[in-house]
Amino acid sequence: MRAATANAWTGVQMLSVGFVTVLTAAAAQLSFPLPFTPVPFTIQPMIVLIGAAALGSRLGALAQIFYLMLGVAGLPVFAFSPELPQGMARLLGPTGVYLMAYPIAAMGVGLSVIFLGGVLWIARAAGIETALATGLYPFIIVDVIKVVAAGLVLPTAWKFLRH
Repeated sequence: MRAATANAWTGVQMLSVGFVTVLTAAAAQLSFPLPFTPVPFTIQPMIVLIGAAALGSRLGALAQIFYLMLGVAGLPVFAFSPELPQGMARLLGPTGVYLMAYPIAAMGVGLSVIFLGGVLWIARAAGIETALATGLYPFIIVDVIKVVAAGLVLPTAWKFLRH
């Protein structure tokens, strides 16, 4: 009986990881480009944080690794960009480190690692002032709102996962 329960729980975990992976990809499709930066507004960081809080850091990170693998394989899971193609090239562009920071953010360091990685990546080519102006400042207020929204959604996610 214990093995059956363990297998059922593993199945639920696998489905949950898949669900968060799909939610991350769907969140990328709701992107809002800004004229002064290659980094669009998306709700992906909120999904990363909610997924990690609901699943735990290990499974939350796994969902983000799967998301990145789908993108590297060329599936159209990354946010629309007129300049950057889907696939591995996206991870080498200006938004690449933001995306690659998702699994690490899911491990508990949250939004700060996404911003740190992204700003440093832009700064290597454009300088720190430009990186802050295009990769951090425009997103702070909206991301604080996203974190608050995530906090409001979490009790429902936990309740759903308990059942």
